[in-house]
Amino acid sequence: MEQQAEIFAAGNYRYVPSGVMQYSGGAAAMPGYAIRRVVFSRPVPLTEGFERIAQCLQAEGRPLTALCGCELRSPGQFSEEGFVRFNTEYVGTLQAWGIASDTVNPVPRSNVCPQVDPPAVPSFYAFSYTVPSDVDERSFVVAGSSEVPEGHANYKDHLIAYQDISPAGMREKARWVLGEMERRMRVLGYAWDDCTSSQLYLVHDPHPFLEDEFARRGAMRLGLTWHFVRPPVVDMEFEMDCRRVLLERVLPVEAV
Repeated sequence: MEQQAEIFAAGNYRYVPSGVMQYSGGAAAMPGYAIRRVVFSRPVPLTEGFERIAQCLQAEGRPLTALCGCELRSPGQFSEEGFVRFNTEYVGTLQAWGIASDTVNPVPRSNVCPQVDPPAVPSFYAFSYTVPSDVDERSFVVAGSSEVPEGHANYKDHLIAYQDISPAGMREKARWVLGEMERRMRVLGYAWDDCTSSQLYLVHDPHPFLEDEFARRGAMRLGLTWHFVRPPVVDMEFEMDCRRVLLERVLPVEAV
């Protein structure tokens, strides 16, 4: 049976349950609402980032529960144990905001590690939130996924093409992640044709499989944004996310 989206009424969006506490698989605005995305002009440390997000939501008359997407940048890949500790800290704020519980977190997330000029501490790169809208924008954001199924006790034993960064191994990873993007979109009622942006998080060469695995299935219909970064946990090599958001802006970090 196909997974069903759940409703987070306090945030005015539906979400894809993930089975893990740090994120959902994606979020889609409810009728009468749309998603807006804000990119910080440079990464903002996690605590300050949450403060700035709260200020932005307050300025627009939106509750904290309207937050429906977080995009993070970290100094380097975590061990599995370190990732658990970080996620506990991160989710603590979402719990304080009345968004997440001990077992359910409706907010999709990407968390990747720049290969060049990484931040000194885990930081916000961008965030998304819902706003009232008289126009049906059919907006959604899908969380970042690496080459591993969700819900297992560890990542290492379940990584696709584990430690294989050959062209064949990377193709296998790409195929799995692209399939997961499609699954999450399908739960929300969308597909590649609906996307306004696809983001690739990778330090390896994607060209051997770019045509067959991306272009031919429509995953780069409006282009592909390639970030030269690594996924968040050691031995993960491939990650991407996608979205449909019709209005985005850059927020100078000096802005209040």
